[in-house]
Amino acid sequence: MLVVYLLAHPRTASGIKVVLLTAPPVAGVIWLLEEVYKRLFTAVVVAAVFVVVLIALLGLLGHPRLPIWTKMIVFGTVPVAALAWLLVVTADDTLKDPGEDPCTMYYGGVGASKAFPPQAYCRYEDGSTHDLATGTQFVFWVCFAISLALLSMGLWQAVRDPRTLVRQFRSGMTQST
Repeated sequence: MLVVYLLAHPRTASGIKVVLLTAPPVAGVIWLLEEVYKRLFTAVVVAAVFVVVLIALLGLLGHPRLPIWTKMIVFGTVPVAALAWLLVVTADDTLKDPGEDPCTMYYGGVGASKAFPPQAYCRYEDGSTHDLATGTQFVFWVCFAISLALLSMGLWQAVRDPRTLVRQFRSGMTQST
């Protein structure tokens, strides 16, 4: 409830809002990677990438010449890219009961997937493959490219003017006494 209040409160600095909005899901992923899957190195990489993306996002929000709608696009493209990635890498559905995944049921092959670049496909005995979720792959790449371009602009702004980051943690409203 406190988080919702801080997000809606006009005197809360945008940097605080961005951290409150982005950190919990990333912390959950890092926890899952470390505690559940025992992938410490991957968890460290995710944390490092998050710090860079957070700096880029704050730099993007503080960019003086970009209209607000271009800054807000990244809040749509990043979650859509993440969801599209998840849909692609789980399209082969190898976690289902054996024989119930789409490759076995519809195509007579064995499901396989790659994390990056995201791809799911059916592999047949003769070595040929059949791609799954090609439309979702397209959505991923479009959102990934847009997010990468915008976050690159934000990272460039943060490197060029480090005070941009500091300004994102100051409230825009001043109290009069």
